[in-house]
Amino acid sequence: MTKTITQESELDLLKHQIRELGSLLGEVLKQQAGDQLYDIVEQLRIGYRDLRIENNNIVRENMMNVIAELDSKSLETVIRAFNALYTLSNIVEENFLYQQREKKRTEGEIDWEGSFFQTLTELKADRIDENELQRLVKQLRYTPVFTAHPTEARRRLLMETQRRLFLTINQMYQPEIGDYARKQLKQKLKTQIQLLLRTNEVRPTKPAVEDEIKYGLSYFSASLFKAIPAVYRNFERSIERVYNKNITIPSFLRFGSWIGGDRDGNPFVTPEVTRKAVRMQMGEALREYIQRVQELRHLLTQSALFCKPTRAFSHSLEMDDREVGDVVFHDKRTRENNEPYRQKLYIMEYRLTKTLQIVERRLNGEDCHIPSSGYSSTLDLLNDLYLIHDSLVSHQDEDIANAELKDFVRLVESCGFGLFNLDIRQESTVHSQAIHELLQQVQPETAYINQTEQQKQAILTELIQQQQILEINTASLSEETLKTIEVFKVMKQMREECGTETFGAYIISMTHEASHVLEVILLAHQTELIRKNEFGDYECDIHTSPLFETIEDLSHIDRVLTDLFDNPVYNKLLKVSGNKQEVMLGYSDSCKDGGILSSQWSLYNAQQKVIKIAKQHDIECYLFHGRGGTIGRGGGPTHEAIMSQPPDTVLGHIKFTEQGEVLSNKYSNIETAIYELGVGVTGLLKASTGVIRQQGEYSDDYLGAMAAISKAGETSYRDLTDHTKGFLDFFYEITPVQEIGQLNIGSRPSHRKTADRSKSSIRAIPWVFGWAQARYTLPAWYGIGTALKTFMETNPEGTKLLQEMYKKWPFFRALLSNVQMALFKADMETAKEYAQLSHDSAATEIYNKIRQEYEQTCEKVLEVAQLQELIQEREMLRFSMSRRDPIIDPLNHVQIILLQRHRSYIAEYPDTHSPSIELLLRSINAIAAGMRNTG
Repeated sequence: MTKTITQESELDLLKHQIRELGSLLGEVLKQQAGDQLYDIVEQLRIGYRDLRIENNNIVRENMMNVIAELDSKSLETVIRAFNALYTLSNIVEENFLYQQREKKRTEGEIDWEGSFFQTLTELKADRIDENELQRLVKQLRYTPVFTAHPTEARRRLLMETQRRLFLTINQMYQPEIGDYARKQLKQKLKTQIQLLLRTNEVRPTKPAVEDEIKYGLSYFSASLFKAIPAVYRNFERSIERVYNKNITIPSFLRFGSWIGGDRDGNPFVTPEVTRKAVRMQMGEALREYIQRVQELRHLLTQSALFCKPTRAFSHSLEMDDREVGDVVFHDKRTRENNEPYRQKLYIMEYRLTKTLQIVERRLNGEDCHIPSSGYSSTLDLLNDLYLIHDSLVSHQDEDIANAELKDFVRLVESCGFGLFNLDIRQESTVHSQAIHELLQQVQPETAYINQTEQQKQAILTELIQQQQILEINTASLSEETLKTIEVFKVMKQMREECGTETFGAYIISMTHEASHVLEVILLAHQTELIRKNEFGDYECDIHTSPLFETIEDLSHIDRVLTDLFDNPVYNKLLKVSGNKQEVMLGYSDSCKDGGILSSQWSLYNAQQKVIKIAKQHDIECYLFHGRGGTIGRGGGPTHEAIMSQPPDTVLGHIKFTEQGEVLSNKYSNIETAIYELGVGVTGLLKASTGVIRQQGEYSDDYLGAMAAISKAGETSYRDLTDHTKGFLDFFYEITPVQEIGQLNIGSRPSHRKTADRSKSSIRAIPWVFGWAQARYTLPAWYGIGTALKTFMETNPEGTKLLQEMYKKWPFFRALLSNVQMALFKADMETAKEYAQLSHDSAATEIYNKIRQEYEQTCEKVLEVAQLQELIQEREMLRFSMSRRDPIIDPLNHVQIILLQRHRSYIAEYPDTHSPSIELLLRSINAIAAGMRNTG
């Protein structure tokens, strides 16, 4: 790095690096596509950059004409060139932010917002002493849950290419790099860019669920196996630095998954797929553990001549030697070396390998059991690791014990043999139908489906209390019910096969009543996941999690949970299974249903109700947040999102979904994964101080204001989405939502019911995805402008109060900060071009209505936040988003041209393959990656 560059500001330095990579891309593009195509790409890039500086309709029309005149091959090159440009600039930015953090760390600065050091410094300043901190840390449980929602358009193959680019860029921009080495790295980068441009970024076929399982598992080998121990180390070092005390940190990281377990609306997630997912997860964990044992074998080379292991360790080694020593040490040499820890690790490797072999045979369809020479559970492996650790400490090798060995212990404690805790999810009506069919056989006089809610609860309670399961003729059951029952059987089998930690919760989507939970309990009883032992006491091997998704469901969450907790059978089952209840809150459907203000406020109130009712029933209740990637689905920075939860509702535990492009953005690189996990955990620490000190609610004035603007916002949103004639047709015509269904980015259908264009049928993901593609981002902000304006005009001190709320209330601040991001990503000029795709006379009126609300929302949000520009308070984020716009804008206009060509063709030749569809899908893919969080 030259002297002049190092003296520039941080932002200028980042700009320089992005320009340098852009120039390299330009060189490669000239080589591959020729000067003429390179000139067209540059013309579009500069033209749309200038339009961002000053809008000019003539220039905009000229740019559209340039695009319209391009043939298919040229359009493909343009799409791929812009896709590569922001892929490279995103990687440069990710590396730059990582290097800035490392610089602060090495120079001993205060670190960054959300770092362990800064967070602990704040806690200490708030007079939280080491004893209180210890209590708080003991309560921690941080659980990201990976899902396979179809918003991640990138192929796994490209993610590997991008990892190599990240590593090369990181090397090239190290401050101490010499000129020659930098030149070599630049050439290496050039070849990697060539590969990037030559690799097909669109999947040739739709992924099967098994592909999605592999995709989820890939993040562990890519980053998490290294990131998990690093997070614990960073936390420990910061505690020592700030408190200068030895505070015990339990392993609080857990990872959940829906991939292979989420059956809601996905017919491809069969019971057999669930069985395979569990085994694939276990195989991934075991392979990593075997590698770790092999590495430790080369490190723990102590000789018994110079140290004395503990009696417990020596006894364990003797027992192992007696059982498998002749097989493991057939050549006797390692025994004679008298290296006890290496001997133990050889045996551990053998046992892990035996266990892995059984898992692989099961994946191949064999029915076999783990032999006594293998590990039957995670605890068996951990016990061996604890023995080694304690023995090393006993002869003053504590530093060695707390290095790689402790990292391995942390990994096993966090991941177990299952790697993920696999959640199962199914929609409530499926269980209702299954119970109805079962009762038609045993109680033919009872038409269960027609009973009142109280009658259903009584029937279910009585049946669950019975010792015996129902005698059912399976031949008369529907295929759907047979599959539903089979899922419970798979859960029982996999728990016995892979361990009790295999599954997380059984999630019941669209929970409207307590009976929806009791139905699952009866099905679990029918498959003996719930049973009575010989003494007549209940045993329970399943945890249910009701999912409340719509505005209406969130409003009566207290009634449903009260019915459930008051049920004597359910209460007994809770007590025998730890007295813990998980409740899941759905961000996506509530936002699609009533708009973002109503959704966020309903969720806020629902959380408080849940915790209050749980306390009244002396139950530990933990919330599971079903967040998406985009703002319209509950997305946003994790640290701020956790801290914005209602006071005294985050009690050391947080569980939330990580889906789509969020997974690749957070976990593709080790360095970023460490950062993201760290800021998530520190957000949890700050939000959980209610564990040691009651936080108390915010001002009634704040709550009253929020209730008022929520109501006004929902009215405005429903006026558009439910009561504006032609609105749903407008959505389908002016966005590529119909074509998104053909993009091979997920196994799950985009609609609950095919050929149903209603708002209730379309899933929240394509709803948000479609609006993002057309640059409306409507679900994340619509109704807010009207709501704020109404409140300001009807309350004399309304503006002042809202401004105070923005400054002092984390919930309200996070809401409007996220809304600013969504407004910034929207572009009403581009949106206007998409609106012209509709042939309905009402389209212009609908667009004008949306644009008016957009402009009003920008105005009022800025007034409340007391800012001149959107996201003005976060300079780096504003730059990051600004630099993407001139790259995405031409892609939007390419997409508009392709939509016109594609739809004209299929209108004339409906049963043939459109020649434009592949390019159109490529444009969807590219815009999705450029917008970063689109679904």
